[in-house]
Amino acid sequence: MTFSLVALACLVFDRATGSMGRFADPTARAWAHLLSDVGNSGWCLLISAFLALEGMTGAVTSQFRRARARAMFFSLLGLYCFLSIALSGLLANLLKRAIGRARPGEFAVEDPFHFMPFAGRSGFESFPSGHSTTIGAVFMILALLAPRYRLFFAVAALWCGMARVMVGAHYPSDVLAGLAFGAWFTWAMALCFARYRLVFRRHGQSGLMLRQRLLPNNKTAKRPTAANGDAMRHIPQTTMPEASAPGMA
Repeated sequence: MTFSLVALACLVFDRATGSMGRFADPTARAWAHLLSDVGNSGWCLLISAFLALEGMTGAVTSQFRRARARAMFFSLLGLYCFLSIALSGLLANLLKRAIGRARPGEFAVEDPFHFMPFAGRSGFESFPSGHSTTIGAVFMILALLAPRYRLFFAVAALWCGMARVMVGAHYPSDVLAGLAFGAWFTWAMALCFARYRLVFRRHGQSGLMLRQRLLPNNKTAKRPTAANGDAMRHIPQTTMPEASAPGMA
């Protein structure tokens, strides 16, 4: 299915996109640049690394077993996000250099079907889109964390990815391939984590679920703590006077 969509976009839309060029309206182009910046892997990796290190610190320093387990869960979640985004982006960059497809900026000289592998020029590193790969990875992570909103995340990923077409950096097929590759790699990484019982667990035949809730469940009743138990033991207990038997007065 994904291969068919990429092939159709390549055959139907890429040449028209190359002849059209980037958006001429500066306001629309500015918004497109803003959307495409979601695919800048720098901020994604920074947040993921912070989450992993902060969780590890909490797991080491906490005095309570439940708090240590919770902190370790978030540390592993940050590690999962970091590896998914970093490795998918690295592989996408290797692929685009090996494939060597000309970018839309080269359309005046080279058509969308011109390839120059390992050219060493950014003008021939179009397929797949690196930004779109990161976008696919980020929104797949969000879909796994909040599956109820996965349709919204899919639409948002498509908008952010197609912004690369609006700024004239990629063809539509580059974006679709990048989105699909980033999402697939992130899903595969989640399956690997679930196999070792880290962060995720299998749900059904092909589903995944988090091993812990992201937010505490307020519906569960609070259990008495050790401090409360000690306080209860120190409360003086009163006894009712026993009734005297008849004739004992």
